[in-house]
Amino acid sequence: MIFERIAPEQHDTLDGVPEPSETPRLIGHAQAAGMLAAAYRAGKLPHALILAGPHGIGKATLAFHLAHHLLKHPDFRGAPETLAVPDPASSLFRQIATGAHPSVLHLTRPANDKTKSFKTVLTVDEIRKVSRFLSMTSHDGSYRVVIVDPADDMNTNAANALLKNLEEPPARTLFVLIVHAPGSLLPTIRSRCQMVRLTPLAPDELMTVLENVEPPPPRDPAARAALAERAGGSARNAILLTQYGGLEIAGALDALVAAQKPDIAGAHRLAEAVAGRDQAIQFDIFNRRALDLLSAAASEAALAGDLARAKTLSEAWHEALNTISETETYNLDKKQHALTMIDRLNSVMRM
Repeated sequence: MIFERIAPEQHDTLDGVPEPSETPRLIGHAQAAGMLAAAYRAGKLPHALILAGPHGIGKATLAFHLAHHLLKHPDFRGAPETLAVPDPASSLFRQIATGAHPSVLHLTRPANDKTKSFKTVLTVDEIRKVSRFLSMTSHDGSYRVVIVDPADDMNTNAANALLKNLEEPPARTLFVLIVHAPGSLLPTIRSRCQMVRLTPLAPDELMTVLENVEPPPPRDPAARAALAERAGGSARNAILLTQYGGLEIAGALDALVAAQKPDIAGAHRLAEAVAGRDQAIQFDIFNRRALDLLSAAASEAALAGDLARAKTLSEAWHEALNTISETETYNLDKKQHALTMIDRLNSVMRM
């Protein structure tokens, strides 16, 4: 399905896949959406929300649907019991999607003029836009909505700046923090927000999302089930797995880690496959799979009561995350990074 992209490109934009702000249909999360609609209708919507859950399950889409609902129904007493369904042909939908609506501020990683890509963090300069945004009177007395997407990407200065805004928010202001890992936020930020935990999409919901992108999901029931299991209820993961070689990359890394002896040739083939100039998404898939392997192994060790191994694997996860960030921040050799990551995985997983 070909669609007209009207939203600004983001650091994690995928070709042919709508941005959350331009997605008119919310798949899944009916309970959370209903709870938020009911809270607004009752005049009890909190001033700050954390929408927490795995990457790629629709948290940001829910945030934009909630913003649309508040702006379409500025008088909460007359708002419907369910979130309004956006009309792609309406001016309200298009204004929000293009980032042009004066009552919606979407903060995410900014562009990096030096590298012609995007910065690796959500900077304090972006968060400072909040004060200017809130200093302006709403053009029709409606809500003003600040969406921080994702809040995990804030550096320390940005987080502290946001905290100041959360402490004394103006009336009829809503902050929505999109968060993949709530533990990454400052406790003082978490304490000022109401947490809404979203669960991964069910297999049927996942396939419904995938029917709206090209190519559609496989028709074979067994292949669908395998894709849903590997994707972990994340539509983004499923798209990466099917359209960007994610299944092959994850399979190759799994095989290298599971091998009895180091496969040097295989490691070089995989590193070359994910480290090319135009392989940014494949590189991200590789890194995410590496982190997932460490995380899963740490959880398994903890459940088995092997706390020493769990601690070692957890520390390896944090080291790997720092290495990934440094490689992206300083534009280091990606092939060497991949080879080093494979070697570290082999070492720590065999301990």
